Amino acid sequence: MARTVRAALLQAEWTGDKESMIQKHEKYAREAAAQGAKVMCFQELFYGPYFCQVQDPQYFSYTEHIPNGPTTKRMQELAKETGMVLIVPMYEEDEQTTGVYYNTAAVIDADGTYLGKYRKTHIPHVKGFWEKYYFRPGNTGYPVFDTAVGKVGVYICYDRHFPEGARALGLNGAELVFIPSATSRGLSEYLWRVEQVSHALANGYYVGTINRVGIEPLGDDDFYGQSYFVDPRGQFVGDVGDPHEEELIVRDLDLDKIEEVRQTWQFFRDRRPDAYDDLVRP
Repeated sequence: MARTVRAALLQAEWTGDKESMIQKHEKYAREAAAQGAKVMCFQELFYGPYFCQVQDPQYFSYTEHIPNGPTTKRMQELAKETGMVLIVPMYEEDEQTTGVYYNTAAVIDADGTYLGKYRKTHIPHVKGFWEKYYFRPGNTGYPVFDTAVGKVGVYICYDRHFPEGARALGLNGAELVFIPSATSRGLSEYLWRVEQVSHALANGYYVGTINRVGIEPLGDDDFYGQSYFVDPRGQFVGDVGDPHEEELIVRDLDLDKIEEVRQTWQFFRDRRPDAYDDLVRP
């Protein structure tokens, strides 16, 4: 029996406040479910602006505990209501240590069960992306979650520049990897349709990746959208998202293609980890 999963991404504009941003995502989630989607990913730090364009302590107020914070609980109810697996990127405060913050995505199963979290591993700190001011590097490793739609992994924004974690997700069994991002025009735009495509074909899994759209008050550059799904052959599934406009992207993913591709390209079989010691030297 064919394993086809209808999946959704939302590239969204900042509304101006947290509550209306959450409501917007709830509305689009219900729309995606009405179109038959069974899994959906929101964009990086979904309920806020991309505040890392500046260094300002006021934005610490966007932190919440995961899973024992209000937005996670609200998303659990939304997942249960819609019957969708949800990948929900948020600004997390560690539940054990006040003042320790992470860039995190919660993974919630279709029945509303909280399955776990991924914390962004690689943290940039350059003009326009002052993330070390806000986030500690993640310490979760590269978990893969057994969901109602299959085995799901998460990689977040700047992580995508590092092939090691993408490979780890494949070795950990991922079939579908979501990469939520907040990326503005400039040097990275030409990489956008290369790096995530490369992860998909090098590891034989689907990737769903999101970028915001619009110009936010904290920066001059606009987020260039162009969200997409790519299959294990490195081919786009349907059109790439609009570079300027808010858009809900819903696509059918044939998970049987994963086995087909891996039996054609034996990248996992032909790996040589015994020859890679130099890769993990500082």
